[in-house]
Amino acid sequence: MGGLSVDWRVWAIRGAVTVTENTEAAMAEAVTELLDTLESRNQLDPTCIISATFSVTRDLDAVFPAAVARQRPGWDGVALLDVQHMHVEGSLPCCIRVLMHVQLPVLHAQIQHAYLRGAQDLRPDLSLTMERV
Repeated sequence: MGGLSVDWRVWAIRGAVTVTENTEAAMAEAVTELLDTLESRNQLDPTCIISATFSVTRDLDAVFPAAVARQRPGWDGVALLDVQHMHVEGSLPCCIRVLMHVQLPVLHAQIQHAYLRGAQDLRPDLSLTMERV
C-alpha cells in the first residue's frame, strides 16, 4: 500500500546582480540579496540545492561570492564554486552571476530566475515578469 510517489528532477536556476563598488560589504550585500530572492521566489529549502557556481566580472575581487553563500543557514552541504566571467568589451561591469542546480519535484511550479539591479538589462524578458512576482 504505497503512498503517492513523487518524481524529482534537477532544475537550473539563473540569477545576477550588480554592485556599485568593489568592496567586501557591497559584494556580500548583493550576493545575500540575490540568494534571498532566488530562495524566496522558488520556495527553496537549502537541502534541495545541489550546487551553485558564481561568476564575477574582472572588476570584482574583494570577496568570493561562495564564501558569502557558505555562511547561509543550511548551505554547508552545497557544492560552491567561484569563477571569473569572460570579459567581452562593452559588457555589463560589476556583475555577479549565479547558476544553481536544485532537485525539486517534477510538478514544481515554474522556476523563477532573478536579475536584480543593473543586471535586469541582461535579461529584460525575465526581469519584467519577475518584478510582478
